[in-house]
Amino acid sequence: MREAVIEAVVAHVPSLPMVTVILSTLPILELRGALPVALLAPDPLPLWQAYPLAVFGNMIPIPFIIWFLEPATDFLRRWRLGDRFVEWLFARTRRKGKNIEKYETWGLILFVAIPLPVTGAWTGSVAGHVFGLRKVRTLLACFAGACIAGVIMTLLSVFAREFFERFFGYGATP
Repeated sequence: MREAVIEAVVAHVPSLPMVTVILSTLPILELRGALPVALLAPDPLPLWQAYPLAVFGNMIPIPFIIWFLEPATDFLRRWRLGDRFVEWLFARTRRKGKNIEKYETWGLILFVAIPLPVTGAWTGSVAGHVFGLRKVRTLLACFAGACIAGVIMTLLSVFAREFFERFFGYGATP
């Protein structure tokens, strides 16, 4: 499904910088999906441009999630199906967030920084709410974690590009 989303965005958005920002705003993909697209494209973005665009795009929805999650969940809990969804989401977040509960802000930074699926800033902002962290701390922790995840994904993307160019000739100039 991720590949289909990436292909759809790339096909309909005219510039790679815009693709990078848009992909970074999406849950699940976030900058973990956007940075490889930006850095491994046939005409890749330079690092100095790809990294800040991906972090910026990743952080666009986070303040809205942090500040509007409580009113949204209160609204959803009015109905049985909405209440079940909120309970499922929060229970899943609690299961994945043992370190957040123990280490609070530092745990949240680490949680968001690990570039694995469902450990990004979207889930981190929900986890901050579930574990009772202050909103500003949650925002700053998500930002710090996204910056660290961006560095990790940049290094992995550059390594992958160099590996494929060196051993398979992919991307090498003729």
